[in-house]
Amino acid sequence: MPKVNIYLIPPRCLIIKLEYKDMNSLNSSSDGMKDNLLTLLAQKAYKLGDFSLASGKKSSHYVNCKPVTLSGEGLLTISSLFFNQIDQNDKAVAGLTLGADPLVSGVVMLAAQLNQNLSGLIVRKEAKGHGTGAWLEGPLPPKGSVITVLEDVVTTGGSSLKAVEKLRSQGYLVNRVLAIVDREEGGESAMSKADLDLVSLFFLKEIVTRAKSL
Repeated sequence: MPKVNIYLIPPRCLIIKLEYKDMNSLNSSSDGMKDNLLTLLAQKAYKLGDFSLASGKKSSHYVNCKPVTLSGEGLLTISSLFFNQIDQNDKAVAGLTLGADPLVSGVVMLAAQLNQNLSGLIVRKEAKGHGTGAWLEGPLPPKGSVITVLEDVVTTGGSSLKAVEKLRSQGYLVNRVLAIVDREEGGESAMSKADLDLVSLFFLKEIVTRAKSL
């Protein structure tokens, strides 16, 4: 965990400065951060049982990343690993609510800490029911901007593809999806058909193996 310095300045402004110790490119090795994250996911996100997935499929393996993405340690690590994958041409990161909400927020806050200009967009599951009727929430970059989509778990790829569809329909270029976990159940193939590269931190089998070792 990073050392956190908190400064109070008038008029009642709060500045939080993160000092990353032993992190290279946020200074610690990516391999070390990934290994720690894998253990967190195995301990807090993975369950073995009989489950129905969002895709409608049945599975004995269930991964709910929210206990990790909504923890300080987990979100900092994931944001760091995702940020290292952001291309210099990216103007924003985006994702479908609810799973992507902390991921988008974490990456753009980290970018600001590093003086990088990166916007965050949340894609609604349904258009806003009042006002502008918008599908997208956040500071919209210019049309034609490159945006990377963030996802927690990819099964068939449906959630990510919905986000990509809405972003492309608004005139943005989306070429890549960054995910925490790929269940390897057709998501990569679906992304490829949509001219998308899927980059995942882990495959489900890695989490299962780590969970068995704990």
